[in-house]
Amino acid sequence: MSIHPTIRDVTRAIARRSADSRAAYLEKIAQAGRDGPRRAHLSCSGQAHAYAAMERDHDRLARGRAANLGIVTAYNDMLSAHKPYEIYPRLIRETARNLGATAQVAGGVPAMCDGVTQGETGMEISLFSRDVIALSAAVALSHNTFDAALFLGVCDKIVPGLTMAAASFGHIPAVFVPAGPMTSGLPNDEKARVRQRFAAGEATRQELMAAEMAAYHGPGTCTFYGTANSNQMLMEFLGLHLPGASFVNPGTDLRQALTVEATRRALAITGLGENYTPVGEILDEKAFVNGIVGLMATGGSTNLVLHLPAMARAAGIILTLDDFEAISDVTPLLARIYPNGLADVNHFHAAGGLGYVIGELLDAGLLHGDTRTVIGEGMAAYAREPRLQGDTLHWVEREAAPLNTKILRPASDPFQPRGGLRQLRGNLGHAVMKVSAVDPAHHEIEAPARVFDSQDAVKAAFRAGEFTGDVVVVVRFQGPRANGMPELHALSPVLMVLQDRGYKVALVTDGRMSGASGKVASAIHLCPEAADGGPIARLRDGDRVRLDARTGVIEVLEPGFASRDPVVIDLSTNRTGLGRELFQVFRDNVSRAHDGAAVVL
Repeated sequence: MSIHPTIRDVTRAIARRSADSRAAYLEKIAQAGRDGPRRAHLSCSGQAHAYAAMERDHDRLARGRAANLGIVTAYNDMLSAHKPYEIYPRLIRETARNLGATAQVAGGVPAMCDGVTQGETGMEISLFSRDVIALSAAVALSHNTFDAALFLGVCDKIVPGLTMAAASFGHIPAVFVPAGPMTSGLPNDEKARVRQRFAAGEATRQELMAAEMAAYHGPGTCTFYGTANSNQMLMEFLGLHLPGASFVNPGTDLRQALTVEATRRALAITGLGENYTPVGEILDEKAFVNGIVGLMATGGSTNLVLHLPAMARAAGIILTLDDFEAISDVTPLLARIYPNGLADVNHFHAAGGLGYVIGELLDAGLLHGDTRTVIGEGMAAYAREPRLQGDTLHWVEREAAPLNTKILRPASDPFQPRGGLRQLRGNLGHAVMKVSAVDPAHHEIEAPARVFDSQDAVKAAFRAGEFTGDVVVVVRFQGPRANGMPELHALSPVLMVLQDRGYKVALVTDGRMSGASGKVASAIHLCPEAADGGPIARLRDGDRVRLDARTGVIEVLEPGFASRDPVVIDLSTNRTGLGRELFQVFRDNVSRAHDGAAVVL
């Protein structure tokens, strides 16, 4: 199938825009590749330090003729998604030894849970943790003793941060190794109903706790299609996972076999053999276009609109919101996974999963099939799914049709003809709206604004009974320069209660929403942000605001709005407590949300 003309044109536009930065990047990693790992050039003392803990591998490391894998891990016990990684290094080391090679844990990176910090102070360093992860992974790899890297990470900021680091060390082959989703527990829609009942005062805290524990009940990623699982989708579309690896549950034989095979594959693509595949050459314009297509076709997390530009920039590629919008306009929505539907990722995987989606998109000419991948084949290989036959891992062709059309649809009969995200423009600036989970009846709203400078103030107004009609809730001074751009997912139950009461409701903010949010129309990532004097800082209570996801409009319908002076507030309370004082340099130097809200690039 020939490539769709819009996909072709967007790819060419990205390549033209990025020509100078990409060329400089490729020359940088080519030079690093020519220099190679420095193991053989280290002093005897340096080598002794590097190998001292590897007693079984001393001779093999000292000779320097066999490949050495660096493992960068986000393992901790705080994140259910990362708990399975506890056993991965031992399995990877044993696999490498069996193949005549070595593997070492190069370093760990921090991994925080947005689910824990929702509505809490710690959320104000969540987005910045992505750049900290990139920096930490760079420290891990800076010893320059590795022929390839295995990256162990799943959740919200971890995978983007690891990808930024992998791109910075683009001369090193890299394979990303997932942990898989937890098995299905309490259905996500039932969990959401209990949250709404609690917000309305109709459920006790004991009932809420019981529902939450039934939903989040074991090792693995949360089962809704939020940022963590959107990350896993993205790694397949970028060609950095093994095909079909994303949504295999932890603790299964197939999961272990895929980890073993990821190790084999990393060893096969080092510069010591004939299949050298530096990750910087995988992460090209076509790969990032494929990633955006995957985001739109599956209704993935709005957080990737922040992360993809930062990841691409690390590889010398410049993405804009116009790229996302143009791709969304021609990409059909093929999946309904909670919050865009009732199914969780386990149901999605059973119905045909990413293999089916990728196959349909290839057949429709919406994916570049000729991209480089870690398995040495193009994207057609990712339309297959992994199976175990005895102890042997192999891949089989995808099902010809989805097994549940309430979860998956063919490209010829999609859930909707365009993708899950929409860009909004107007006299309030530029914003993004996730429309895949929002009923079309709520895609347009015109209502008076209620303006707040914190999410706590919104909750207080709700408890006081101040919302008695249609409303556009504005929460400003939530951008990266103001307070690190926290997610405002804790507002979702409140806003959904108001919507269920029959009011027209929307949210406008320069902050973020959770990757699992979406049933209320939410214009997020608004730029310029209030802390930069953006138009959102001129809004007043009662101003009529109009959002229209169909036409891509966000505007204030008040004469003289543009001539008002922006409000300035005291942000000093955002600077201390729970480590925030350490991140002032991030707030001072962060880029705009539409450029990835990055500090290190």
